[in-house]
Amino acid sequence: MKILVTGGLGFIGSHTVVELQNEGFEVIAIDNLSNSSIDVLDGIERITGKKPLFENIDLRDKSAVQSFFSKNQDISGVIHFAASKAVGESVENPLLYYENNINSLVYLLQELQKKPEAHFIFSSSCTVYGQAEKMPITENAHIQSAMSPYGNTKQIGEEIITDVAKVTNINSILLRYFNPIGAHPSAEIGELPLGVPQNLVPFITQTAFGIREKLSVFGSDYPTPDGTAIRDYIHVVDLAKAHVIALQRLLNKQNLEKVETFNLGTGTGSSVLEVITAFEKVSNQKLNYQIVDRREGDIVEAFANTDKANTVLGWKAQSTLEEALTSAWKWEQKIRNK
Repeated sequence: MKILVTGGLGFIGSHTVVELQNEGFEVIAIDNLSNSSIDVLDGIERITGKKPLFENIDLRDKSAVQSFFSKNQDISGVIHFAASKAVGESVENPLLYYENNINSLVYLLQELQKKPEAHFIFSSSCTVYGQAEKMPITENAHIQSAMSPYGNTKQIGEEIITDVAKVTNINSILLRYFNPIGAHPSAEIGELPLGVPQNLVPFITQTAFGIREKLSVFGSDYPTPDGTAIRDYIHVVDLAKAHVIALQRLLNKQNLEKVETFNLGTGTGSSVLEVITAFEKVSNQKLNYQIVDRREGDIVEAFANTDKANTVLGWKAQSTLEEALTSAWKWEQKIRNK
């Protein structure tokens, strides 16, 4: 079966391409390389022995999306990662996020609704919960007002998919994941942000390697045990495997509703300082960090209740925080020592 992965050379997308190819799927990756590198294709090939088909397309270009689907009518499923994803940047540049994250989704769905049957996996986020009232967060938690334009695009995306499902043959699974970190154990692919990292772990590894002078910890006055924000950090390979399982659920017609929703996390919350301590332990590096003011758009804590994914999908995160951080450090060292 031929599967389209949008954002297929990005961090989560590339790891999912690997897992799809390991399961025997034929993959077409679309990416506009705005936050990824063409070299990722070679990394995927070194891991799996096969290079996925690749198209350099910006999904904001409606005619390019139409042209792609007219040439590739045998696509069995779509996993949609292509989106801008930094909370802080979305606060500073909301129109970029609304254009990129909403328009690309609409153009994809417009093409899929023409098919007699379509299977769609949406890369959603725990940001749709805002600051949840209760921990751990279940899929039934109230969807709060978004804390950032990025979070709002994920909420709107879920609403669009739900509305479209009512009147088309598109079956979808919304995967709300928490904080993906780490790299493939081979160190052939990993997280490679262009410019200054917006996420904690690549900033940690770049600081440890000396690329960044110091790490900023945003806020130490949160109502948490050590005052720093708490998140649920999940190894990217565990996350990628969940996408393949979710896709197989749709392809095998095992879904019970037109749109299903699953949290993907470890079920454990870790504070920023706990992540720093764990990294220092596994890397044997002392991190230079400083406490600074809170960052706009950030919430206090978020960690998942994963019971539904565990029981219904039969999926469970396998890697520990330390294992994920070890893989991230191995990847950082490899790319800097080339």
